[in-house]
Order: sequence, then C-alpha cells, then structure tokens
Amino acid sequence: MKRLVVLISGRGRNLQALIEAQRAGHLPVEFAAVISNRADAAGLDHARDAGIPAEVLPHAQFSDRAAFDTALAARLRELQSDIVVLAGFMRILTDDFVREFEGRMLNIHPSLLPKYAGLDTHRRALAAGDVEHGATVHFVTPTLDSGPSVIQGRFSIRPEDDAASLAQRAMEHIELKIYPQAVAWMARGELSLQDGAAVLRGRRLEQPATLDDLEDAFR
Repeated sequence: MKRLVVLISGRGRNLQALIEAQRAGHLPVEFAAVISNRADAAGLDHARDAGIPAEVLPHAQFSDRAAFDTALAARLRELQSDIVVLAGFMRILTDDFVREFEGRMLNIHPSLLPKYAGLDTHRRALAAGDVEHGATVHFVTPTLDSGPSVIQGRFSIRPEDDAASLAQRAMEHIELKIYPQAVAWMARGELSLQDGAAVLRGRRLEQPATLDDLEDAFR
C-alpha cells in the first residue's frame, strides 16, 4: 500500500475527492498526512474528519522559500511518502525540492496545459477567446506547470461563462474525476515518469489521457 501525502493551502475539494475514492476502495493508498502551509486551510478539516493526520507547516515562519522547502522535504522523508499530491498548494517549490521528489509528485492545474501556466487561468482563457477550457494532471518538474501531462479533461466555453463559472465547471466536471484517477494509476504502479515522459501501462503518453480513459469508478 503506497503512502500518500497531500499538500494543500485552501478548501481541499480535490483532497476530499481523494478521500472519497479511497473510502470507496478505488484508491489503494494509505494517507500518511495532509500538510498545509496555512493554519486556516479548510481542507485540514476534511483530513481530521477522515481520521487523517493534519499538519500545519506555516511558510511565514521561515526565512525564505528554500528554508521552508528544506523543512517540508524533511517531513516528507519522515512520513516515508511514496506519492506526494499537490492539491491547491499555493507555493512555488524550489528546484532542489522538486528534484528530490520528481517522479512521485503530481499536481493538478486548471487549464489545458501547456496553455496558461501559473495563475488566473480562467480569465486568461476567456480573454484569449478560447472555445474550450479544462484541467490537467501533470508530473511536477522544476519548470512551473510544465511537467509531462498525464490526463486532461476539457469542455466547451459557453457565451455566458465568466471566470467563476469556468472555475466551477473545471472543478466539478473535470478535476474531481481526473485527479483520483491519476493517483490511482500511480498507486497501482501503472503510471511513472521515465526519461522526461509520462508512461502509462508501459506506453509513453505523446498526448495526455482524456475523460474517455477514465475507469468507471472515476466517471
């Protein structure tokens, strides 16, 4: 059973989806801990309610980004984490940290990567006149939001959409499905990072998997 650590900064909706998938028997992991850099992160309550150790490592208490990442890496080592999941963790990680956990760390990003790395993705999609939007699970590498994509879901942008409605649709219709699926693949040993590429069941992903590739448990 793989040991999973989830890093959060906010409300933890993706965390809750992972918890529910594990409870349903679809995610073969043991939650080692949920760690937040913010004591007021609502997602910590999801962890406590599920009996998962909930920890706070306040970034403001450290002199700089590198010092925080050094402490976080040490804690992940202590927890013997096999998989590290960033679920709304609003920190840019240092290269040294990423390299230590590269290949076992996933992130979900609210855009159709490689479009719109960074923040404010929904407004940027609207401003560009995009006809589609969505979300992407990817491996974390030193370059922000640029690691190999694993699975991506998309939907059509409607004339009445605004940034808030896009955020809601991306979360409810895409993120809450594709993130548990990607973590399940990794936990079962079916997903890996090899030579800079995502490999699923022995096949190098030239394009990310899609909603059509979701197993029934995650649809």
